Amino acid sequence: MKKFYILFFLFILIDIHSQEVIKDYPLSNIIEETSGLEIVGDLLVTHNDSGGEASLYYLSKKGKILKKRKIKSASNKDWEDITKDSEYLYISDSGNNYNNRRDLKIYKVPIDENSKEKNQIISFNYPEQESFKINRNTIYDAEGLISIDNNLIIFTKNRAKKITEFYSIPKEEGKYDAKKIGTLKTNSIITGADYNQKLGLLALTSTVNFNEYYLITVKDFYLSKTNNYIINMFKIPIGKTQVEAVKIIDNKNFWITSEDEQSSKYA
Repeated sequence: MKKFYILFFLFILIDIHSQEVIKDYPLSNIIEETSGLEIVGDLLVTHNDSGGEASLYYLSKKGKILKKRKIKSASNKDWEDITKDSEYLYISDSGNNYNNRRDLKIYKVPIDENSKEKNQIISFNYPEQESFKINRNTIYDAEGLISIDNNLIIFTKNRAKKITEFYSIPKEEGKYDAKKIGTLKTNSIITGADYNQKLGLLALTSTVNFNEYYLITVKDFYLSKTNNYIINMFKIPIGKTQVEAVKIIDNKNFWITSEDEQSSKYA
């Protein structure tokens, strides 16, 4: 069984005073590999990780599945995150655990389910990648995706250095070399991302050892600024778990989805 959590963080400036889970709701086993989170209207939207159906699941704020939307002409090889702009949802099929994928892509899907517009595919690669031999320590695996203006930004997982490098990809259908923009020294491995452009706030979920998970916040995150970010890292207080999705409510409140574990006091 998975659980659906809202995390409430109380902090002043960059100093955290307390963090508390204020609500938790069970999720259906249908979405036991929940690996992305977005809001459309009053509903939360999630999807499963690798091998799941190529579908989106629309949830109430209490975690109940209200509808399922199958994404036409798509497959779920390793869906890792979802983001949106005013017209489209973007689903990141960017999981690359073994370093050997040559078919990384992002699905561009109209938010309006009644739209007659066809779904589009944004294919991309890392121009720095020279070897596609199987390598569990790959630096070309990505689990975070956000939207900023006309750009999609992906955040990689660097298991060895515990950093994330972020790349820009256009939102238009086509094949692209992802453009490296910068690096964040997160001291952990990134598992999910969200961005609130009005607040200039970036939120990342991460782990160090796959036992404890963290929420990372980066204020004043803009593409015109590629370094000297102030990075704040907060332990997610739900015990041993697996967190791969986050959605910003405001600068103190966040939705996350997480696997429930017996060690969690919220189980």
